[in-house]
Amino acid sequence: MRKPIVAGNWTMKKPTVEAVDFSQQISYDLEKFTSKVEVILCPPYTDLKSVFNVLIFDKSFIKVGAQDVYPKDFGAYTGCINGDMIKEIGCEYCIIGHSERREYFKETDEFINEKAKYLIEKKIIPIICCGESLEVRQEGNYIDFVCSQVEAALSGIDADEVAKLVIAYEPIWAIGTGLSASPQEAQEVCKAIRDKIALLYSTDIAQQTRILYGGSMNVGNVENLAPQPDIDGGLIGGAALKSADFAKLAEAFYV
Repeated sequence: MRKPIVAGNWTMKKPTVEAVDFSQQISYDLEKFTSKVEVILCPPYTDLKSVFNVLIFDKSFIKVGAQDVYPKDFGAYTGCINGDMIKEIGCEYCIIGHSERREYFKETDEFINEKAKYLIEKKIIPIICCGESLEVRQEGNYIDFVCSQVEAALSGIDADEVAKLVIAYEPIWAIGTGLSASPQEAQEVCKAIRDKIALLYSTDIAQQTRILYGGSMNVGNVENLAPQPDIDGGLIGGAALKSADFAKLAEAFYV
């Protein structure tokens, strides 16, 4: 059985003092979810070490992930941070391919694939984001679009590594808008992603790969999203910034 993941992407929010207080509260609120739900906090780079130290001090099961990485070990890459740096801080996971990175920083499928391979080499688990715009959704070819992103991101990656990584389906039209795909819409695409992995690798590999939904999952819709057979958790944005809400999302996948 795939262990559910609830990952909080804080984006560019919460300065360090606030992040420390908040991670302490989350650690307390989520203390009971020690065995059946994997919880990951992905704060800004400046908060990573402080949050990690809080979790270590609390002997928490919660893990820490970075929001991005640059796939080079060393060099004149102003403003970037590499895999060794985030691993040294304590990160076990790293988000790549988020729609904001694709849109604002013009990241391509090929670059995201490079990042995925790099993280795997560094023994850091990639959380690979994919998703369609409202325009693509309305045109009706959203399944092909999302599956092409997944195929490009996984290019050249061995099957055993694919089974360990995480895919996060985030329809762009539902990120930060308050809108959310219906449970049926979310399940349709997550199943299509799993079917695509089965086609590229095998059914066994596809059944091991965890697929998250990340389009404005919140306390109002999680009870209908969590039971879907191909949704293995959530990559949470706004609802991850409220400890009580985040705890409720984790509880929904605690089965």
